[in-house]
Amino acid sequence: MSKSPSAEKMEFDLLIIGAGPAGLAAAIRAAQLAQEKQKTIHIAVIEKAAAVGEQILSGAVIEPRALDELIPQWRELGAPLHTAATSDHFLFLTEKKSFRLPTPPPMKNPGNYLISLELLCQWLANYATQLGILIFPGFAATEILYRDGQVCGVATGDKGLDKNGQPGSLFQSGIELYAKQTFFAEGCRGYLTQQLFDRFHLRQHCDPQTYGLGIKELWEIPPDVDQLGKVTHTIGWPLDKATYGGSFIYHLAENRVAIGFVVGLDYENPYLNPYEEFQRFKMHPTIYPLLEKGKRLGYGARALNEGGFQSIPKLSFPGGLLIGCGAGFLNVPKIKGIHNAMKSGMVAAESIFSSLSGITEGECQAFSQNLRASWVWKDLYPVRNIRPALRWGLWPGLIYSALDTYLLRGRAPWTLSNLVDYNRLKKAAEVKPISYPKPDQRVSFDLMSSVYLANIHHQEDQPCHLKLKKPEEAIEINYREYASPETRYCPAGVYEILHSSDQLPFLHINSPNCIHCKACDIKDPRQNIVWTPPEGGSGPQYESM
Repeated sequence: MSKSPSAEKMEFDLLIIGAGPAGLAAAIRAAQLAQEKQKTIHIAVIEKAAAVGEQILSGAVIEPRALDELIPQWRELGAPLHTAATSDHFLFLTEKKSFRLPTPPPMKNPGNYLISLELLCQWLANYATQLGILIFPGFAATEILYRDGQVCGVATGDKGLDKNGQPGSLFQSGIELYAKQTFFAEGCRGYLTQQLFDRFHLRQHCDPQTYGLGIKELWEIPPDVDQLGKVTHTIGWPLDKATYGGSFIYHLAENRVAIGFVVGLDYENPYLNPYEEFQRFKMHPTIYPLLEKGKRLGYGARALNEGGFQSIPKLSFPGGLLIGCGAGFLNVPKIKGIHNAMKSGMVAAESIFSSLSGITEGECQAFSQNLRASWVWKDLYPVRNIRPALRWGLWPGLIYSALDTYLLRGRAPWTLSNLVDYNRLKKAAEVKPISYPKPDQRVSFDLMSSVYLANIHHQEDQPCHLKLKKPEEAIEINYREYASPETRYCPAGVYEILHSSDQLPFLHINSPNCIHCKACDIKDPRQNIVWTPPEGGSGPQYESM
């Protein structure tokens, strides 16, 4: 149960892992209920980033209904939802041209806002602390604690270890945090969440999760090309017809534009490079004029859950619940998930509040039932078939999506299945390499200049947090059969194939470059790479992303 007899220990009623929108919404709702019922409960939220919001990344357009329910007076209190969506544009791109298509109903944005999710999380965290909630940034949860087979908390990682895992001069032992109930809100592909899936068989009766990799840049552009509140999405070029993906362009306040590109991680060609596809996209004649006189301010990347309704796992287990994007509540056709993540946290708090003094499995199970009765289920069920249909290719997928949306209205008597992403890769000998153009360093950029903008903080001497289950497979399988796809799907240049003095290849891992996107944990063809949390506070430090 205990990590170490000498470890510092803290106890709470409710412990939440992750200070994203789901975790903070859960903490706030629990504190509100405590006030309403005049009961004292001790709530703590731990966050691996050095500050709340620094490692969270999203487009983002928010549907505010969860925020309306959680904090109805958010407008008067100054929540950072300053830019209302004013128009929607949906484009199909060929290499040289663009064609405007009707915007599908799920993608329309009346009443929605263009935001920085980082700033929203910071605002929510400030609101939470005013309710007496304790928030501990800079502490990475690295171990789940159990008592009699039930989750009873987590332990945070040690700090100040050298690259060999030995205590250095600044060593600080991790802390054990115990709670009557633990919510896991780690976001997409959380390290501890993956362990919970296995230990409690939470994915036994659902489809595999499927993922996309989103890469985002923040730009400042001249006022004469800015259109405040404009929302644009594109499909088509530069991706081939068999690869799912597309772009987003959101016009924010202060002449800023969030521009990004998402590639489905079920792609087949191991030579595909999501980062280079994004850079090539920006060179399109429709996109280039928006950016050519602008200045790039930020860069980041993050995996996102795309499985939707049929990939939602069992959400409860003895001593805890899964909430937010770790469970997979993204509405892919809407290209939105913040509202569902927040609502899942709120429903979780409401479901367990009255039984915090003695949680049982039956009481935890009420969370799943309550969530099914909420608007989260109604949001996800009608669009459940659209993402898996796009595995058939761009045009068949679009045709099916139109029929499902306009004719069947999401009430099809079938549910299409999701497949795992990593085994979709073809062998390198079966495909053609992809040649990417050199960056012009004005609108398209080399990878390392982009990684610099992620503002990564990482002690060079700490242990490598990217683990290989079987190191020999990096060469025997990935290099020889798949041409080392990790050197291309990683959007931070973490993985390199180098040659020893006798010219034998070996995989070099530049772990200090890692921006915690989790693509390697998802896409490795043998699931040989495992992302683990580095020292708390390590990683990207995004600004207004």
